[in-house]
Amino acid sequence: MYRVLLVDDEEDVREGLVVEVDWEALDLRIVGLAENGREALEMAERVEPDIVITDISMPFMDGLELARRLRERNPLVKVVILTGYDEFDYARQAVSISVDEYLLKPFSAGHLMELLTRLRAQMAAEVAEREDVQHLREHYYTSLPLLQADLLATLLHRQKSPAYIHGKAKQSGLNFDGKRYGVSVLTLHMDGDRRGAAKSWGESSEAELKQFAALNIAEEIWTEHEAGHAFRHQDMVVLLYVDRWGGVDGEKRQQMALQNVLRSINHYLRIPATVGSGALVSTVTDVKHAYEDALLALDYRLVPGTDSLIYIADVERQAAGKLRFDELKQQTLTRCLKAGTEAELIEALEIIFREITVEHGRSDIQLYLIEVLTAVWKAAQASGEAMEDIFGAGFQLYADMFRLPGLTEAQGKVKEVCMLVQQRIASGRQHVYKDIIEQALAYTKEYYADPELSIQKVCGHLHISSGYFCSIFKKEVQLTFLQYVMQIRMEVAKELLRSSELKAFQIAERVGFAEPNYFSFCFKKHTGISPKEYRKQTVLQIREGSPQ
Repeated sequence: MYRVLLVDDEEDVREGLVVEVDWEALDLRIVGLAENGREALEMAERVEPDIVITDISMPFMDGLELARRLRERNPLVKVVILTGYDEFDYARQAVSISVDEYLLKPFSAGHLMELLTRLRAQMAAEVAEREDVQHLREHYYTSLPLLQADLLATLLHRQKSPAYIHGKAKQSGLNFDGKRYGVSVLTLHMDGDRRGAAKSWGESSEAELKQFAALNIAEEIWTEHEAGHAFRHQDMVVLLYVDRWGGVDGEKRQQMALQNVLRSINHYLRIPATVGSGALVSTVTDVKHAYEDALLALDYRLVPGTDSLIYIADVERQAAGKLRFDELKQQTLTRCLKAGTEAELIEALEIIFREITVEHGRSDIQLYLIEVLTAVWKAAQASGEAMEDIFGAGFQLYADMFRLPGLTEAQGKVKEVCMLVQQRIASGRQHVYKDIIEQALAYTKEYYADPELSIQKVCGHLHISSGYFCSIFKKEVQLTFLQYVMQIRMEVAKELLRSSELKAFQIAERVGFAEPNYFSFCFKKHTGISPKEYRKQTVLQIREGSPQ
């Protein structure tokens, strides 16, 4: 439903438009009524209208100036001008400048509904144009290889949730549904010397062709074996294995596919190749770890007598359930420390501790928990909190971990540190909020008499974004910034009316109004009476309260 702001200096016109037009039938909703262009401009900042219907002739700011100002702030807003016959030519010229439609007075509700129906259809057409299914489909399929390459690279280097990965895979036409996942990396040796480091020949056009030839062979075999996805990454062929069978059968299928890839490359390209293969992992999230293991396995190609197919489990002792403080755990912990609740933090720590079993050695557990504490330290620093301020000068966080007698005590220490850091960050964030608001209030109280005072000016002084400022200002002060400025100006104006002999136009200037008439308008809107009537009431109250 589109949002509409009605602007007219005649109350009966505004009220008539509200009741005579079936706004709901047009899928429109009235979000504000303003009496002049200046008030409408201020109101638009709060209600963010999609359509503004405004009279052309109004005090303080006419409809065309309002349209121009609105377009500066939001080029997408639609403006409808209501104009009399004598202003028709003037209004018509504005259509090519900043106005979408105009309507000649007097008009009926039916005429306005016709215009709004046409405007509503235009807005829908603009949306449809941007959502043109056929155009988007063509663009999507053109971009599909890039989307697939990006997702596959993400799997190797980043940890994302299974829901995120499978969702992106579905969008890009990839299938990651499996029981386990494995990663193998293949590199070619142009000189045939596997005892030396694989030479960099990426700049050679012949070498590039050989790499693509190797990729084509690998893709064919990987497809034949229904093994997953083969792709090129950083001058290597990556073989992502999606085990859809599980158990020994799944491991045998991967081994057979890898052997066929090596055999075919040697046969067709006459170039020796080496494959490093990581251990199978149980979730697609852990493909990153499998890739890291595959690279470690590939490093063993330098050892004399090593086979061309190297499994990490054959060359390194692989502890069951290797402890990894991975990216997802780190991200979750950091988020909880910076912006989570105490319950969320405890839940995150339970997941972290759950990884530790009796099969892990003491040194592995200590290293794992030190990685956790390092993440906590980084989160504190990123939030502007010094660990020395939290725990005292000379604290030895890591050394304390090694002195603890058992796992229970170590976990308790980590939890204690996390809770204290979370509390300090939350306290610091509130302090930052309050500090920003206090600076904004002080600046506003100092410069409220500046007619050009604005959100942008305050944010420029504070060096923060207007969106961030508006959100925390409303939260802390319970008023929008414009409402707060108006409140200050009105309070000062009332004090000057009570305690001075200044004229209304002089008071208007002192409290930040360039136009005395607009000051009187806002004052009456705020207090219900004019400045002159307010001063008269104040004088009477003083006289009635004075001793006889």
